[in-house]
Amino acid sequence: MVKRNYYVKPQDIQQDASTFEGFDILINETDAKRIDRLVDNYERRIMMHLDDEYVRRTRWTDRLADRIASFGGSWSFIIIFAIVLAVWILWNTLPFIPLRFDKPPFILLNLCLSFIAAFQAPIIMMSQNRQAARDKHESVIDFAINYKAEQEINDMQSHLHRIEGKLYELEQLLVAINDQKASSDDE
Repeated sequence: MVKRNYYVKPQDIQQDASTFEGFDILINETDAKRIDRLVDNYERRIMMHLDDEYVRRTRWTDRLADRIASFGGSWSFIIIFAIVLAVWILWNTLPFIPLRFDKPPFILLNLCLSFIAAFQAPIIMMSQNRQAARDKHESVIDFAINYKAEQEINDMQSHLHRIEGKLYELEQLLVAINDQKASSDDE
């Protein structure tokens, strides 16, 4: 039978191994990568399930509003919008362009900007409300997972305390046997 060292002394730690923070568990780089892959896979499966549920529970108009809000809050929108505004202003102010449809002070441009803001703001707010509801649902799931993990940790701790108690009893029994053996050898 091979003797296993369950407690590793600091001088016996290999150079390529590291320990989990808070634990005396040695883990090498390949094990750490494997654990990271398992955690990433687990998170990906949960997110895929949440995304499937989101698609099932939302209407196409809600998803369209989310896409519009996503585009409206992106750098693509800002760049395209800046280009359109610059072209609009240049087109209507340069003297050599014959057809000007919105002369300064750009009343039509002001109307278009007000129209965009009037429709974009409620769409963004609807999207934010749905995202807040989704975040709340995800936080409930996170809480349930954390609560279950805490229960399992408490269960493992109680098992460890029970094992420690039995080991202490065995140690006391061995001490008593050794004392009894020593006293019988003295006689």
